[in-house]
This record gives sequence, C-alpha cells and structure tokens, in this order.
Amino acid sequence: MQFQQLQYFVAVAETRHFTRAAELVHVAQPSLSQQIKALERELGAGLFLRARGNITLTDAGEALLPLARRILADADTARYEVQELVQLRGGRVRLGATPSLCTGLLPDVLRAFHDRYAGIQLLVEEGGSHDLVRELARGALDLALIVLPLPPGSPALTTVELLREDLVVVSSPEAAAPGGGVAGRRAVRISDLEGERLVMFRHGYDLRELTVAACRSAGFEPSFAVEGGEMDAVLGFVRAGLGVAVVPRMVATRVGRGLRVTPLARPGLARTIALAHRSDVAPPRAARELQRMLLER
Repeated sequence: MQFQQLQYFVAVAETRHFTRAAELVHVAQPSLSQQIKALERELGAGLFLRARGNITLTDAGEALLPLARRILADADTARYEVQELVQLRGGRVRLGATPSLCTGLLPDVLRAFHDRYAGIQLLVEEGGSHDLVRELARGALDLALIVLPLPPGSPALTTVELLREDLVVVSSPEAAAPGGGVAGRRAVRISDLEGERLVMFRHGYDLRELTVAACRSAGFEPSFAVEGGEMDAVLGFVRAGLGVAVVPRMVATRVGRGLRVTPLARPGLARTIALAHRSDVAPPRAARELQRMLLER
C-alpha cells in the first residue's frame, strides 16, 4: 500500500468521478485508475462499484475511507511539524549554564532569541561546569556554557571560547573595605584577602575552586564566614555584611546594587567561558542558531 494510492483513493471517494479525481491530484486519469486497481489487489477487495455515471464505495471502501483520511492528515501534520522546526517556528533548545552566567550573560541573549524565534521553547538548566559536562555527555543538554579548562576525564566535547571574564571582590559598603579597610582603594591583591572572611560557594562551583586555588597560590588558606550557597545567596550574604566574595565582573555590574565592587590588581583573576556540545552529535538547528547569537553577541 502506497501513500500516493491512498491520496488517489480519497480523491475518487470524495468526487465520485475518476476524471475529476485525476484533475484534483494532477495526474493522468489512466495512471490514477491503475493505482486504484493496484490498491484493490493489495487489499484483496474492491473499493468502488463502477457503473456508467455512478461510482459508489463498497463496504471495503467505506471502511478504508476514514482510515485513509487519518493517514493523510497525519502525514500533513508530520510535514508541517518538520517544516516548523526547519524554519525555526517550533522546537526546543536545552541550554546549560553556570548560575553566574544565567545572571550576567544570558538574559539579554535569550530575550533577543525569544523575540526572533518566539515558537522555540527554551529550557535552561543551572549547574556547575562539572555537572553540565555530565549532562551534555548523557544527551540531556544541546549546548552548555562552561568554564575552561574541561575537568579531567571529560567526554569528547567541541568547545568554542566565548569570553574571558575578570573577577572582582564584592563587599558590603557598611563594612570595612577589603584588603585593609581603605575605602575607595582602586584594587586589591589576592594576598590582601588573607585574614578576610570569605562568603564561599558550594563544592563543585567553579568560582569556589578558582578562588581557593588563587589563595593557596598566594600562600594562605582562605577563611570562610559562610559557605555552600549559589550566586544569589552569596550576594545576599555579602550585602548582609557576613564577609566578602570573589565574583565575575559581569554579575557585579548587573546585580551589584548595594555592594562595593573592588577590582583585583594585576595579574588579577579571570575565567574563560566556552560554549560546548557533544562532538559526536550535531546540535539541532534551533540550538545552532542560539549558538550563533551567543558568539555574535
């Protein structure tokens, strides 16, 4: 049974005329008749009672007609759904990002993407780079914004460097300025944070590992006032005067209201953000379009 045969059958059933049906489906009448006969042979039953000027459906034809209409309708739906996806009028993008990037980088880009492709569903998962790499590997994400370098033993991922971002120190304006309490100081060194009480992110958070490693390289073990939070919690604890934190400049700029922002003196601290996807699977078209917008932002 061929899809085309069902089209011809429905056309004859609706027009009750072979010549008009052939015109409707843009085929020569003999070809249409041959295909109808082939369908009848395939099914082992006649579908039409043919009399001069009068064509009616047999019982078999009556039984087949609603099924054929449903098959043709499902095919039209499938064609439409695929065209919607190809033309970026439908579909979804599963994007992973660290919480700091969700706060600093993504809002403007996702707004622009949504304005252009309102039919694309955006699913965003927050997590540390280690978690996001794992989710990429198991196919739960199409793209992820991660911090380089990749963790040891990471699966095969294709990465494109997106930006290099400076880190800054945030503190409460009501507390002493970090690095000796000199208000308005232009910059502090990592070594100036020795003795400061740090508000620290949870384990597995890239900023935690980067800050702790920098302190140890400067010759001291950091002291924590409170630890275990995500970005919003860390900023809230700093505003409350519990301690200082090292955060991306982009976050401090966007949501740093009520905070003192102090740069780190050269060479300072920075992190490299990359856009990653599995090397063995090409992202869907909608994800590739979001990738393009992120790279061109």
